[in-house]
Amino acid sequence: MPEPQSAAGVEPGRGVNRRGGMRTSIRTAGVLAALLATAATGCAGGRTTQDFPSAPADLTDKVRLVAYADCDEMTEGLRQAAARNVTPWGFGDAMLFAARSDVATAKRAVPDQQSHSTTNTHEAGVDEPDLVKTDGDRVITVARGVLRVVDVKTREVTGTLRLVSEDQAWAQADLLVHGDRALVLFQGGGIIPFGATARAQAGPGGPRYVLVDLSGEPRVLGAMTVHGQHVDARQTGSTVRLVVRSQPEIAFPTPKQDESEKELLEGNRRAVLSAPGDAWLPSYDVESGGASRTERVGCDRVSHPDQFTGTSMLTIHTIDLAAATPFGSLTPIAVAADGDTVYGTAGSLYVTSNPRWWEARPIDVVPLPDPSAAAPAPKTPPERTEVHRFDVSAPGVPRYVASGSVPGRLLNQYSLSEYDGHLRVATTSGAEVPGASPGTSESGVYVLDAGTLAPAGSVTGLGKGERIYSVRFMDALGYVVTFRQTDPLYTLDLRDPAAPKVTGELKITGFSAYLHPAGEGRLVGVGQEASEAGRALGTQISLFDVSDPAAPAVLSRFHQKESGSEAEWDPHAFLYWPATGLAVLPLQTWTGGGIGGSAALVLRVGDREITKLGVVTHPRPAATGGFAPADQGIRRSLVIGGELWTVSGAGLKVSDAATLADRAWVPFA
Repeated sequence: MPEPQSAAGVEPGRGVNRRGGMRTSIRTAGVLAALLATAATGCAGGRTTQDFPSAPADLTDKVRLVAYADCDEMTEGLRQAAARNVTPWGFGDAMLFAARSDVATAKRAVPDQQSHSTTNTHEAGVDEPDLVKTDGDRVITVARGVLRVVDVKTREVTGTLRLVSEDQAWAQADLLVHGDRALVLFQGGGIIPFGATARAQAGPGGPRYVLVDLSGEPRVLGAMTVHGQHVDARQTGSTVRLVVRSQPEIAFPTPKQDESEKELLEGNRRAVLSAPGDAWLPSYDVESGGASRTERVGCDRVSHPDQFTGTSMLTIHTIDLAAATPFGSLTPIAVAADGDTVYGTAGSLYVTSNPRWWEARPIDVVPLPDPSAAAPAPKTPPERTEVHRFDVSAPGVPRYVASGSVPGRLLNQYSLSEYDGHLRVATTSGAEVPGASPGTSESGVYVLDAGTLAPAGSVTGLGKGERIYSVRFMDALGYVVTFRQTDPLYTLDLRDPAAPKVTGELKITGFSAYLHPAGEGRLVGVGQEASEAGRALGTQISLFDVSDPAAPAVLSRFHQKESGSEAEWDPHAFLYWPATGLAVLPLQTWTGGGIGGSAALVLRVGDREITKLGVVTHPRPAATGGFAPADQGIRRSLVIGGELWTVSGAGLKVSDAATLADRAWVPFA
């Protein structure tokens, strides 16, 4: 297997260095899993010992927070730290990342508003970006660069707004909505606004956040483009927190012919030590009130934990969607740290940074054979996940509270949970490190004091030789699924933070990649059935009885051969409607290596069994020959009153929620 390139697809570290790595989100992990699912099992890269980045900081018991007194102190501190961590290739990591309770969104004041589902989110009261939102009166969605507002009663598109040109219809976008304001999040760089002038098109690209007024025909109120990478966002009430990471913009010297690695390193260190402080200060462009401006985070807004590398910066932007001018006066804060996963509660925002090197592995994987002993395995840094907490309990600028770390690597945001003054973190150690011996991996749950992020307790030794595939914390209980050939579902008692413990274990074939509560003592797992050798065989939905933590049991399983679902890696794609036990998820089937079809699988989850109600499909759009043709594959589903709404790139379909009979088709022309 050839050595991986940087995420941007170019040799890392030369010229102006801007980090191009992907965040370890559920969606990113799933995309990579889908791309790799049909490939052979993973192979080790050819990196040498010095290719590995420096060991991650052990922030355990080192939680003193330090703010810079002035710009000179900040510049010198960041220069020295970055010079210690720069490589002969700059700051490039050359890394690959493999990778809900219902909450109410803002509602319009309509007296006859119907009951409706909302985005499947991790924590109640904390909304997450997704490609569709509803308040029961309207359905707002963004597809192929166009925002649309659909009236639920008339089932007609009442407003459209093209945000990017048709040749950029591939641009991934999500939504956050409050009342008549929508924030559209374009996560990738290089997005050119529809109708932009030549000057605007020539500007630096980056994640773009567009504020749209929905009160009449949708119109743009303002926008912000950041010079960095989008990590994630969370919304409580009308307040949105955007998490962005960036690297210092330093022009490293052009390598000379036959220049040694030592000489490259010395030249890069000189460039770092002579770089101005502005190279580290995150910048962003704002368009508001008909004017444009470029701003930087002030030195007085930058903090750091006791230990830091100086090679990256986390920035938290706060936007109030209810404000008269949300982009009028921004006061972001920054921390000298890295981050790739975001978890939010009503009062806390956590950003974690996984170890920098992780061999990409598909979810569908056969156990790897024992590697040849002919060549010694490269020495790798210890795996530690850094955790940074911000207080967001009050509107306005968040407060940086603490930093800490735990051993291992977490899977996604569901590996984190704050409860009763403590943060629980589930990680796997040794599973994805190149050169690791088979069977040495194990997982654990670590409990930290939420106020200081100091360790309080832990339980380790879960899934020897396996890695975590899904986690769900519910109050004082925890559920962890590990997998290599079989699926142990562990139940954990977390009532005593100092002494968490495993109370039960259930071994079954296959694995659950996502766990969802389904009533008292019930848990639904969405994942894959697998052979005894660990090869995935198709989508499997399981109903678990967890009423007795000491004896978890499987009550019912539904298996669709040769299929997969986006819900396995992105819980936003999973709908569970407790009132009727309705469960809906996208399903792709294939035969002979090709995609056979795409539909929404509709199930009924009872107290003791899962039954299939049927499937919903969308019409295939007419071929247009465009760069990114519309996809009729269903991505999301909503319940509004007695109807099931399904969403694809081609349009919206309305079905009877009980019989699945067609009610209406709303095409995206």
